[in-house]
Amino acid sequence: MISVIELFGGVGLFLFGMSLMGSSLKKLAGGGLEKILQNLTTSKKRGVGEIKGWGLGLIVTGIIQSSAATTIMLIGFVNAGIMTLAQTIPVVYGSNIGSTFTAQILRLGDLGSGSLILQLLKPSSFAPMLLVIGTTMHMFSKKPKLKDLAGILVGLGTLFYGMTMMEEVFKPLQQSDTFKNFFLSFNNPFIGILTGLVLTAVIQSSSASVGILQALSATGSITYGMAVPIIIGQNIGKCMTIVLGSVGANKKAKRVALSYLLFNIIGALFFTIIIYSIYYTVGIPFFSKVVNRGDIANIHLGFNLIISLILLPFPSKMAKLTEKIIKDKPVENEDMMAKELAKLDDMLLKTPGIALTQCKNLMQKMGDKIQENYKIAIGLLTNFDNNAFDILNKNEDFIDKCETALSTYIVKIDRDRLTIDNRKVIFAMLNTIGDYERIGDYCINIAYIAEECNNDKVVFSEVGLKEITGIAEATGYIIELIFSAVASENMSKAYMIQPLASAIDNMKEVIESHHVDRLQTGDCGVKGGVALYDLTSFFQRIALHSKVISKHLIKRLSRDNDIDAQHGQLVDKSSEEYIALEQFFFTKYIEPIVGKKPAEAEEDIKGASTDDVKKDKKTEKKAEKKDTKSGSKTDKNSEKKHDKNVDKKTDKKKEDKSDKHSKGKNI
Repeated sequence: MISVIELFGGVGLFLFGMSLMGSSLKKLAGGGLEKILQNLTTSKKRGVGEIKGWGLGLIVTGIIQSSAATTIMLIGFVNAGIMTLAQTIPVVYGSNIGSTFTAQILRLGDLGSGSLILQLLKPSSFAPMLLVIGTTMHMFSKKPKLKDLAGILVGLGTLFYGMTMMEEVFKPLQQSDTFKNFFLSFNNPFIGILTGLVLTAVIQSSSASVGILQALSATGSITYGMAVPIIIGQNIGKCMTIVLGSVGANKKAKRVALSYLLFNIIGALFFTIIIYSIYYTVGIPFFSKVVNRGDIANIHLGFNLIISLILLPFPSKMAKLTEKIIKDKPVENEDMMAKELAKLDDMLLKTPGIALTQCKNLMQKMGDKIQENYKIAIGLLTNFDNNAFDILNKNEDFIDKCETALSTYIVKIDRDRLTIDNRKVIFAMLNTIGDYERIGDYCINIAYIAEECNNDKVVFSEVGLKEITGIAEATGYIIELIFSAVASENMSKAYMIQPLASAIDNMKEVIESHHVDRLQTGDCGVKGGVALYDLTSFFQRIALHSKVISKHLIKRLSRDNDIDAQHGQLVDKSSEEYIALEQFFFTKYIEPIVGKKPAEAEEDIKGASTDDVKKDKKTEKKAEKKDTKSGSKTDKNSEKKHDKNVDKKTDKKKEDKSDKHSKGKNI
């Protein structure tokens, strides 16, 4: 009498062992396993990309032991726009072959017991050894790699134990006439295909369902005529996991799932028509012969290998067929913002390395929009165009949504499946996303100043405009430099940020000091002075946030865990390199507005310290009192209007009060 509980127990152990072995193999291969698929499935030479994709699909699936998992991974890639449909199809074909590796391992059960070596190679013999070795390694080893290796051994041992348990359950059926008569019905190809399809769809693993068939073959009751239709059905049934995995994906990703389904349906139709046309006309003598584990493994391998080789030269044809079945709806004016944010697909969280790459790409897009906004905002100071605010606000909305989306998505990434360096990347990204967004805010604030100046007819003096242009150029360069350093992970560029930020600080002090001098001589007006103070403050804050980003980048690239990126000193200011950079930036940016050599200008810069600037502001206030009452009222209205513009943005984001800016103040 067959024990249902023992049978389910054997199937459970088989599935658990296969899952544990696959996940441990994947961890041992490292976080870059998924990235291999992305990087190596393209080639300029015709056909080379298809062959590499086919081979990689075979290898990756052989490692993780699930063609469904590989295809779901591909669905995530296509959904995020990382790979094209045509690139994934050869990988899908190869993954079907890789899924047959488990059956080939299980054929070891057919080995005879004539010698000690053959006896030891039988799964029933070495499964206990694998479990003992694997468990011991897991308990006493502290190294992650060894623990992963232990997981492989324990998984393989558990898989073999499940197989042995199923065989023991089926053994009594060898002498059962009822069982033999029942299996005779599987000679009908329709019943056999349907049985294999349903069994595999229910347990969602072709490897497990083929393993059950191999266990049944130990009874000596399974013939080729019974096994062939069941295996054909099993290859269709394994598509159920893929179909379920594509639910909620976009149309491109659904086409990947469809290509997997079509592969197996075409294969099933091809073999069914060819085999049974011959069987019912000429006849196939060996169909009545009993099969063993190895025969079943070979049939399973042959099905997938032959079909993949037939279809491999035509990936573009398969892609076009899936596009005809799943058609695109015409979309007008597709939103760039939604398209970019959609690339942070939750399906990619199953492949953390790729998910992290998508985050890096989105941060780069974020940086591009910030640079675009900065250039527009600076241009408005000299050539105001109210229509430019449409682009500015659209970009700013994208930047804000990027910050929220990235912060939410990054914390979902499984860090245990990432390399140590990628974990540091995540930490640095979480610490600098906010700095990106704040730089974007200051770009908008500069545009608000330009709008105020235009509305109030404020005109900067020739000297004042030259100084603003100089500090704006330096700030534009620091923005370009920091985003380039992050994107290319360039340590040299990161080191340049701090001396450049120092130069911008000095420029701010000198410009404000010069303005007070011009104010006292009547060369400048009060309104322009208020705008100038705000602008220099915004430039300084942009430099400060750039410096914070550079510190986190330097800490990560230097691989020094003891460095405090928030409060520590990462750059040796006494080094020749730093001094040379200071000299370079002084000559390029400060000297044109100071008009003196470095040694001569040193005292002037010191004289324009923060305390002196505060004293000079008192002089400015006295000058302001001498203006007419109407002029004073206009200034106050202008100030309130600017406060409203700036505070509207900062209040919406609920920023820290210490980081807000209002008209004429640098808090």
